[in-house]
Amino acid sequence: MSPDDKVTPLRPKRPCPECGKPSARETYPFCSTRCKDIDLNRWLKGAYVIKARDDEEEPDADEPK
Repeated sequence: MSPDDKVTPLRPKRPCPECGKPSARETYPFCSTRCKDIDLNRWLKGAYVIKARDDEEEPDADEPK
């Protein structure tokens, strides 16, 4: 295999979810460590929330399993 042969990337290029620049292999799916850290900070502050469904019942602590 010569160095001129094209290598197929494992993942398609996608824009960074923070700024829209092309993603980098080292920080995928982000373009840089900065954008990766911004996203992590939002998770840690609670800006992103995964909502529970209202139809789920919470188990009572007194009931045996």
